[in-house]
Amino acid sequence: MIAKVNNVAITEAQLQRAIQQSGLPDSPNLRVALKNQLISRELFRQDAEKTHAYDNRPEVKQAMQEAKDAAITQLYLRDVIKPAPVTEEQVKAQFDTIVASLGDKEYKSRLIQVGDAASAADVLAKLKAGADFAQLAQQVSLAQNKARGGELDWISFKTPAQEGHTQNLPLPIAQALVALPAGGVTSTPVNWNNAYFILKLDQVRPTQVPKYEAVKAVLRQQQESAALEKATLAVVGNLVKQAKIEQ
Repeated sequence: MIAKVNNVAITEAQLQRAIQQSGLPDSPNLRVALKNQLISRELFRQDAEKTHAYDNRPEVKQAMQEAKDAAITQLYLRDVIKPAPVTEEQVKAQFDTIVASLGDKEYKSRLIQVGDAASAADVLAKLKAGADFAQLAQQVSLAQNKARGGELDWISFKTPAQEGHTQNLPLPIAQALVALPAGGVTSTPVNWNNAYFILKLDQVRPTQVPKYEAVKAVLRQQQESAALEKATLAVVGNLVKQAKIEQ
C-alpha cells in the first residue's frame, strides 16, 4: 500500500500499472506525480459515489460492460493462442539470410513523394533553384518520413538491384538510388505505384554488418510477433468457420 484515502487503499500494483500506461521511464518524480493522480481519482470516485446519481447511468453501465468484455477477451486470448516457440537456430538463420542479402555498399538517402507529375516538376524546379531538400520534404512530401525531412534509414542490397532483393525498397527507387553520386538528386522523378519520387543520396559507405549479439533480440522479437500473428489468425479462422456472420 502506498496511500490510503478514507480507508480505501491505493496499492503499489496500481502505481505500477499507471507507470506502464504513461510510457515514461520510472523515476521518483513520476511516482510522486502518478501517486497524486491516483489519490485525486479516488477522491473523485468517492465523492461521486456518495450521490448515488451515477451507478445506473447508461454510459456508466456501458463502460462497465466494455471493461468486462475487454478483460474476458484478453484472458481468453492468453489462454487459447499458443504461438510456436522461436528457437535460437531460427533467429541465427534469419540473421544469416539478411547478411547474405547485403551488398558491399550501403546508402543513406532522402525522398520526397508527391501525387502527380506537375507536383514533381515543381519540386525539381525548387531544388534546382537552391531549395533545401529536407525542408522541402517537410513541406510537400506525402511520405510518412516527411517529418524527418524525407530521411530514410541506411540500406544495403546487391547490385544490380533485382525485384524482391532490395530490402523492401521498390525496385525503381532502388535502381535510381544506386545510379546517383553522393550528394546527387534524381534529375527526373521516379514513377511508381501511382506516385512520383525525387531522391537525394546523402552518403555511401562500405556496408556495416552488425554483430549477431547486437541484433538478435530484435530479430527474435520480430519472429515472435510473426508467430503470434500466425497463431491468432489460425484461431480467428477456426472461429469464423464455426460462426454465422451476417454483414
